[in-house]
Amino acid sequence: MDSIKRDPKTIDEYLASLKADHRDALQRIRQTIHAVAPKTEECISYGIPAFRLNGRSLVFFGAWANHCAFYPGSSTTLKKFGNELRDFQTSKGTLRFSPDKPVPVALVKKLLKARIAENNAGANKNRRKS
Repeated sequence: MDSIKRDPKTIDEYLASLKADHRDALQRIRQTIHAVAPKTEECISYGIPAFRLNGRSLVFFGAWANHCAFYPGSSTTLKKFGNELRDFQTSKGTLRFSPDKPVPVALVKKLLKARIAENNAGANKNRRKS
């Protein structure tokens, strides 16, 4: 990242501070998120772009010096798609990719749908406890 703003207030501010290739890769993910879950709310959380759905954290993304990352916010979601993610570097809750080899939109959609289902299940579980 060139001169990434220390405390961006919006995703637009965050993206504006990135190199063009990183910005383009993350913008594609942002558009996919809104296409799959149009009611998501954008915010900055932990200093990176985040998306909430029904008041609950859904997914995050970010750019680093040599890669971009998509954070589904759940290691369970990443494990579920292990075979499809084998060409990418993953860790507990992180999917790393390079801007020249972005995560396919179809795979981002699958990850998002799984996260939405997981979030909804968590919300329903919390409602039953009340």
